[in-house]
Amino acid sequence: MKISKLKLKNFRSYRSVEMSFENLTAIIGRNDIGKSTILEALDIFFNEGKGVVKIDSSDFNNEARVQNEEFIEIVICFIDLPTEITIDSTYKTNFQDEYLLNKDGELEVIKRYRYKGLKEQVYLSAYHPSNPNCSDLYVKKSADLLKSIIEREGIKCDNLSINAEMRSAIWKKYKDDLQLALRELDLAKDDGKNIWEKIKEFLPQYSLFQSDRKNTDNDSEVQDPLREATKEIISSNELDVQLDRIAEEVTRKLREVSNKTLDKLREMNPELADGLEVKIPEVKELKWADLFKNVSIEGSDGIAMNKRGSGVRRLLLLNFFRVKAEEQASQNQRTLIYAIEEPETSQHNEHQRMLIDALKDLAKNGRQILLTTHSGYIVKQLRFDQLRLAQINQNAAKEIVLVQNYALPYPSLNEVNYVAFGDISIEYFNELYGYLEEQKMLTTFIQGKQTHPYKKEEKSGNVKTLNITRTEYIRHQIHHPENKHNPPYTRSELEQSIKEMRTFLLPPSPLP
Repeated sequence: MKISKLKLKNFRSYRSVEMSFENLTAIIGRNDIGKSTILEALDIFFNEGKGVVKIDSSDFNNEARVQNEEFIEIVICFIDLPTEITIDSTYKTNFQDEYLLNKDGELEVIKRYRYKGLKEQVYLSAYHPSNPNCSDLYVKKSADLLKSIIEREGIKCDNLSINAEMRSAIWKKYKDDLQLALRELDLAKDDGKNIWEKIKEFLPQYSLFQSDRKNTDNDSEVQDPLREATKEIISSNELDVQLDRIAEEVTRKLREVSNKTLDKLREMNPELADGLEVKIPEVKELKWADLFKNVSIEGSDGIAMNKRGSGVRRLLLLNFFRVKAEEQASQNQRTLIYAIEEPETSQHNEHQRMLIDALKDLAKNGRQILLTTHSGYIVKQLRFDQLRLAQINQNAAKEIVLVQNYALPYPSLNEVNYVAFGDISIEYFNELYGYLEEQKMLTTFIQGKQTHPYKKEEKSGNVKTLNITRTEYIRHQIHHPENKHNPPYTRSELEQSIKEMRTFLLPPSPLP
């Protein structure tokens, strides 16, 4: 299963927002716009407070609080669904035949958290029978009620001991009059609980690597990830049994040797021997991890990890995170979702390139990758359909949208960086200016605009003064840096020229 869509309501700064996902999705936008909030909402949904983030009362949207609304909602729509599920006994069915899918054929799971107490409530939003004769079959209090419907209506059903088979028979009876409608199915009641437990077996494994992940000298993970791995390995149930068996055998042989020693001593000095006893630690008191306390990953120069640069430490931690996440996902054959905040942190461009290439490969191999980034370099390695822009709309509400508002009629990552990060670049200026020239729109663009003197150095060495627009002035300075006869343009002038060209090229905003 994979995520196709996320809907948030009343969560932190998001009053209501919807976002679509690809196999690799990067959320871009300015600082404090709510990029990390998306990844943390997903962590709450999938890991139910046992992951990186726990939901608390401060997560409730302030405006919703003022309006006396009661719930936070985290809703996820899933695609790539299993072809078969087993809800009752060995009876195989699927989500479609159980009428558990929304209008788009997706599995839409709603998790609600009441402001008071924040207890999780789970529902499915599905096109489901609303005919009173065959509706709400999941919440019938007992199999007897399903049987009573079958008997009352004279419905043929081969097995009256399996609820799923009885539901199927009832729906078949009313197949021409199901009256399908969008319903919320409560998964806390009766067979709804069984359905939710089965759904959870197929949900993706979600792992979040935060931008402020521990990476200081004193943090145990940084001192060496292998120490943390040692603790996890030794604490595993399977190995725990083996270690207990070893400890018991060692204890037995120690007692045997020590008792024989005392017996021999007793032959020589009974009084001394009787004053001695064998002390062996209890198995539960043994600290097996201490046997491997010197395990480490070091450079060939012998320098420990916690003494390496922050970029190296973070890169190692990120890949340690990948290993642990993949191991956990492989145990239950679930889809793995990597969510990584700002992978560019403390990484130079070459490492950024290697990271994003590795993540793109992972996204091709059945995993979903979610990123937040401020890096224009990373953005340039991605396709437009992989980008989502977090921004504030005209109604002063936060939203997440496909990257749009193009001044240019073709995908330009310079433009993406401008829209997302406010990146005022010479490259984007040149793109806009070049497009105006190519489309023979430059004359119209400069018409009526204020002019400024520009001293042009001719091949003869003579200097000629021209009166040109500020945009032309900047263009000449960019392409003729050898001309030192003019004062340089400012960053604010570059920004203003970009805005003017975008305003000229963008279609007029629709009237309200």
